[in-house]
Amino acid sequence: MVSKALIRLFGALVLFSTTSALKVPTSAPVDKRQLSSTVSSWVTTESPIAKAGLLANIGPDGAKDGGAKSGVVIASPSTSNPDYLYTWTRDSSLVYKWIIDQFVSGADSTLRTGIQNWIASEGRIQQVSNPSGTVSSGGLGEPKFNIDESAFTGAWGRPQRDGPALRAISMIGYVNWLLNNGGSTEAATAWTYIKLDLDYVASNWGSTTFDLWEEVQGNSFFTTAVQHRALREGARLATTLGDSTRASTYSTQAGSALCYLQNYWSSSNNYIISNLNSNNGRSGLDANSILTSIHTFDPNAGCESATFQPCSDKALANHKAVVDSFRSIYTINSGIASNRGVAIGRYKEDSYYGGNPWYLCTFAAAEQLYDALYTWNKIGSITVTSTSLSFFQQFLSTATAQTYSSSSSGYATIVAGVQQMADDFVLINKQYTPSSGALAEQYTRSAGSPTSASDLTWSYASALTAFNRRAGEVPGTWNATGLTCSGSTTTTTATGTTTTSTGTGSTVAITFNEYATTVWGENIYLTGSLSQLANWDPNNALLLNTNNYPTWSITVNLPASTTFQYKFIRKYNGAVTWESDPNRSFTTPSSGSYTINTTWR
Repeated sequence: MVSKALIRLFGALVLFSTTSALKVPTSAPVDKRQLSSTVSSWVTTESPIAKAGLLANIGPDGAKDGGAKSGVVIASPSTSNPDYLYTWTRDSSLVYKWIIDQFVSGADSTLRTGIQNWIASEGRIQQVSNPSGTVSSGGLGEPKFNIDESAFTGAWGRPQRDGPALRAISMIGYVNWLLNNGGSTEAATAWTYIKLDLDYVASNWGSTTFDLWEEVQGNSFFTTAVQHRALREGARLATTLGDSTRASTYSTQAGSALCYLQNYWSSSNNYIISNLNSNNGRSGLDANSILTSIHTFDPNAGCESATFQPCSDKALANHKAVVDSFRSIYTINSGIASNRGVAIGRYKEDSYYGGNPWYLCTFAAAEQLYDALYTWNKIGSITVTSTSLSFFQQFLSTATAQTYSSSSSGYATIVAGVQQMADDFVLINKQYTPSSGALAEQYTRSAGSPTSASDLTWSYASALTAFNRRAGEVPGTWNATGLTCSGSTTTTTATGTTTTSTGTGSTVAITFNEYATTVWGENIYLTGSLSQLANWDPNNALLLNTNNYPTWSITVNLPASTTFQYKFIRKYNGAVTWESDPNRSFTTPSSGSYTINTTWR
């Protein structure tokens, strides 16, 4: 949703009468009851404004939809500096995730027609040929379209592979409701759209992509995580609908995606590296990672770290690292104590519109903490590990690596501090929201004036989800409980070879570099005798990237100390060409990483 337009500043610094509650030194007393009351009051006022702002940006009846077709979600009514009058698959899917959650929970039964319109619109958009390809040749990775559902053909960061996953997740939530409420016919129609997206995800999750900010090409933490979730949910739905073949494919690829997801964690830095294989010169600290935790939150999964649940030790350590990276770079954060919430942007090196705080990033920082508070209350304890210790010592300086029961004073102190910080993030956004309640994309780092696109639909959605979590209103489970990266299992492949696993569950990153010249439109893929390599299935083979053409590359997380076979294949105009025999063979090391350099034969 990011263009490279010139800076357009508008609005004035909005005064906020309770600013002093945020800019106090650590030692100053804080009336937490007054702070909570202030937040609750604004939530009550802003919630209907945010909902109205969100619905105003959806065609065909939205007050600011710009003439969008039925079901089309515009990113913003802004048409210049920047021009956001387009529909993004990612943004619209996240918006409709909130809408569908509201509907299926019974909070608003009037939303169903809009959901039906959106699903129908997305079904039409899937079939639109675009610069990324057709529905069967990569077109589902196209990030944005015109609001009349036609293709946007200008230069852009493409493909963006999170869109199909997010769209599938949102639609699955509605389909599950339909199947429980006599809507099997409507569910069957939606399934035709969902399986297109999931087939794409299953085939392409390991391929490089532009990130959610549309600037970095590589492997994105947010993208991999939502792809994993989509495949898990898709496997369950496919089973329910009797499609055992897809259920098996989705489940297998989900397992591989989960193993790859672990590569983003940097134990040496104690935070998530949000983009891999990108060489962008950044630290890796990015609100991408906080958004990942809230959009893969499962209220039944506790504080499990494999899926980076919001209260997991890794997600909390990462939260602190990301938040701290913004404390000193924004003038408006000056003077705020180190254990209080501050304005959050995308990443500290950001220069878009001057590199500012974003409403949706700051709300996300609050939402992760509200999710954590909900989970701690549910399980009745807080576990501090060496990984998360620095996070908890913000609120309890004497905290040690241990489990604090809900009856302990340590638990009470931590919960109070985390609640306060979460509310701080909300109040920071309140401080820089105009009296109308309208939410732009950003506010300036020096004065807090709203800037960039006005009435950003995603900003409104981010406010509403944060408000819901603060009230203890959580989404349904996606069955993330107990998921672990288990490596490979014994597998008999189509070529008769057998792959065995050490059973340790440890993985290593293997980079495949294949030197191969190609004609325009021809691509190189990898498949082999491991589930992570698609079990010799050319339809699900892994696409290599062309960042260093004519060397084609991909990095895959494979089980350690495992012997496997593999080959490269060419795909061109629907034809598949295998390289010559014999199968290539390799044994992965017990730890670390390895690069294999080969030439097409």
